Amino acid sequence: MQLTDKVIVITGGGQGLGRAMALSLAKQGAKLALIDVNEQQLQQTVELLTNAGAESKYYLANVTDENEVETTFSQINQDFSAIDGLINNAGILRDAMFVKAKAGEVIKKMSLDQFQSVIDVNLTGVFLCGREAAVHMIEGGRKGVIINMSSIARGGNIGQTNYAASKAGVVAMTTTWARELGKHGIRVGAIAPGVIRTAMTDAMKPEMRDRLEKMKPVGRLGEAGEIAHTVKYIFENEFFTGRVVEIDGGLCM
Repeated sequence: MQLTDKVIVITGGGQGLGRAMALSLAKQGAKLALIDVNEQQLQQTVELLTNAGAESKYYLANVTDENEVETTFSQINQDFSAIDGLINNAGILRDAMFVKAKAGEVIKKMSLDQFQSVIDVNLTGVFLCGREAAVHMIEGGRKGVIINMSSIARGGNIGQTNYAASKAGVVAMTTTWARELGKHGIRVGAIAPGVIRTAMTDAMKPEMRDRLEKMKPVGRLGEAGEIAHTVKYIFENEFFTGRVVEIDGGLCM
């Protein structure tokens, strides 16, 4: 897919990776529709896109709410007259030990709310947005691309029962959708980032950040721009579908 004048929807587009991906795609001539729950951050991203000469609009919506997702994607399709791509980027963390015990006594356990809230955003939200994007692509008779953000944590990680389960589910949906939607000209891929430098990692204690950097063969954290570069590759490579690209600096070898 050539990105010039293509309409790309990005969930979690107000900050971080979502903003970096939007700015990268804008350089390729794409039109951006950004979804998030934080209006101030969305406004800031749209201002940056406008300054870069890109056409963009933002939409306040909770990706876990079926009615809001359906309404939002219908509005995007009306505003831009098409939907060509979706990046399912919205996600949250609610880390906790599955069961925490000391001296044979359980002192804490992951709550259902901690588990369900992550599943709702990271898995159900991806399902709802992916479904609605596919609906408008098919009904609009346009070939499209859906990119789902997974994580190297999908293989399991201490303190992340909820997050790991959600990101493993994202990969399963990715391969399923690729098989189902291929006949409609829709490709589906996933990206599994490692630790990427963000405001959160910048706020870490220096010794913790140094330890993370030393764990990677490349000797540093990833950059948001490197994830955005991978997004561009998936959009442009017409032979790519049903696969996961790991961008983790060689951590999972």
